[in-house]
Amino acid sequence: KAARRPALPVSGPAAAAVVRRERGGGTMVLVKEYRILLPCSVEEYQVGQLYSVAEASKNNTGGGDGIEVLKNEPYEKDGEVGQYTHKIYYLENKVPQFIRLIAPEGSLIVHEKAWNAYPYCRTVVTNEYMKDDFFVKIETWHKPDFGEQENVHGLNAEEWKEVEVLPIDIADRSQIYGSDYKSDEDPAIFKSLKTGRGPLGPNWKKELLDSPDCPHMCAYKLVTVHFHWWGFQGRVEKFIQKQERRLFTNFHRQLFCWMDKWVGLTMDDIRRMEEATQKELLEIRHERTLRGMSAKDE
Repeated sequence: KAARRPALPVSGPAAAAVVRRERGGGTMVLVKEYRILLPCSVEEYQVGQLYSVAEASKNNTGGGDGIEVLKNEPYEKDGEVGQYTHKIYYLENKVPQFIRLIAPEGSLIVHEKAWNAYPYCRTVVTNEYMKDDFFVKIETWHKPDFGEQENVHGLNAEEWKEVEVLPIDIADRSQIYGSDYKSDEDPAIFKSLKTGRGPLGPNWKKELLDSPDCPHMCAYKLVTVHFHWWGFQGRVEKFIQKQERRLFTNFHRQLFCWMDKWVGLTMDDIRRMEEATQKELLEIRHERTLRGMSAKDE
């Protein structure tokens, strides 16, 4: 049975546009569902994800580009309780040439607002220049299964028919860019000293299925992309979906290989780390060296 999506608070004109399009406002969007199976529990993942987000944010900030955290605070609305974040992404030097050519100066800045009511999370990415003509919406359910649930987000039959489902194998090196590969972030090599998990061989998913003592979970990420600019819509929407898949793949490879750094941390530890990271990001974004994942050569 498909899970009901919590009614998380989303406000503003861009959010209203998301709702209109979800209800069939006649605007075309590109929707894909990525499924990431992991050898950890849903409870472990909550800590591992937040730790890895903080670390990845630092690794992708520098040279003027990167991430600034404006808000990171608890929220409660309509019975939903979680953590709200508002971040700004500076992307001037991280996008392909064809986007830089059409983007006015100062427009390559996006706002990410996320409502994390774990195990459900909703993220909306917007751009002040594009206003209602651009959004990326990521809805994630984290489930204690092997990724076999269909339509976990509870779309209607017509919407679900248009969704392309794409599994991500974190141990498959062929699924990542050569430039993204790091041997210390390779699940096919890493073995956790604290948990004994890994390395993940070619048949790791089947082995996980046959290992009742090893925890498992799947992140179901429903990604909706809308970019309305005549002559560029299809190309940009496909580019964004491609980069989302790249991001999800790299991030979850890191999360697994950083396991010994986050296993055993508490949510209090994570909140202290996030506070320190928020301050550090302000400093390192203005360093000269551009760091992290870039799509400027595509």
